[in-house]
Amino acid sequence: MIRTATGTYHTTATAGETVRAFVPHDLPPEPALDVSGQRQRLLERATLAVGRLDSVSTLLPDPQLFLYAYVRREAVLSSQIEGTQSSLSDLLLFELEELPGAPFDDVVEVSNYIAALDHGMARLREGFPLCNRLLREMHAKLMSRGRGSDKEPGEFRRSQNWIGGTRPGNARFVPPPPHEVEARMAALEHFLHDEAGGMPLLLKAALAHVQFETIHPFLDGNGRLGRLLIALLLHQGGLLTQPLLYLSLYLKQHRPVYYELLDRIRSQGDWEAWVDFFLEGVEQTALGAVQTARRLVELFDTDTRRTQDIGRGAANALRVLAALRHRPMLSLKQLCHTSTMTFPTASKAMQQLVSAGIARELTGQRRNRVFVYDAYLTILNEGGEPL
Repeated sequence: MIRTATGTYHTTATAGETVRAFVPHDLPPEPALDVSGQRQRLLERATLAVGRLDSVSTLLPDPQLFLYAYVRREAVLSSQIEGTQSSLSDLLLFELEELPGAPFDDVVEVSNYIAALDHGMARLREGFPLCNRLLREMHAKLMSRGRGSDKEPGEFRRSQNWIGGTRPGNARFVPPPPHEVEARMAALEHFLHDEAGGMPLLLKAALAHVQFETIHPFLDGNGRLGRLLIALLLHQGGLLTQPLLYLSLYLKQHRPVYYELLDRIRSQGDWEAWVDFFLEGVEQTALGAVQTARRLVELFDTDTRRTQDIGRGAANALRVLAALRHRPMLSLKQLCHTSTMTFPTASKAMQQLVSAGIARELTGQRRNRVFVYDAYLTILNEGGEPL
């Protein structure tokens, strides 16, 4: 549906230039979102796919195992959209306190993303609402170290920002002036908690994400936090018991369309085209996550049988395999610490997995060796190559 522009332009001065900053109207859209016909069917399919994803815990012997790996995959993908060059392997090496292959600041950004998500989830479990205070707390975690740590972590911006271009005058988009941010974010918070309209949660998440990105309330980190907002909203609303729906890979693969649709909402009020795109992404992402979980279950079952066939020493090799399922990249030192195995026992058992083609030594060193569960990491890495 083509409406008029979904906001107003305010003239403001920044960096020595006069620019037109866009101030969005409050949600929900007027006239109301058209959710009929094909769009209703898209909503039903996306909701069903999310339900299947929520039941993924029935496939896995340890749901936390999948959550650990999937969250890290998402952190890498979401950060890549913002220009980092780190990979999942870089992050896992960083968490082992080993030297990653990517620039240090890149890996720190990914690690901060995980800390922000962990903090948000912990607060929601305590019964704290999804609100602006929580978003600011998460932003403080997101920007606590590395690039952007000097850009007011945890505080709504007090200066003008812009998106794209080398300066405000040639920017692709200029968000609201700083004095408008508090009021616009307060209205967004009200929309998040307004149940009177009975809007389906997936539609609310779709609209809220765009509104957050349009307000761009922080000096840095808005893209990553805006994507986290989707997962947190679906979790708080009861669609997902764990934060397992992440659209970063979908948005990474369709970046030009994503940006075009955001622009169309602001200029033409075409919320419906965005909602269609969003719901298709939700369905693809949820079904992809379920398929990934099934592939991991098959991999673990196959490799368990292969390890049992090792013969003498199979019991210790199975313990090492279990450790690699929880952390697909491990040093022998960490393995001994987590499994209470002696170094000689752990080393011998790991070598048996290497000989069986299940594990691989990564460093080529004689000391401080790091081993990787290659097949597991390959499944998680799909689509995760740096841009």
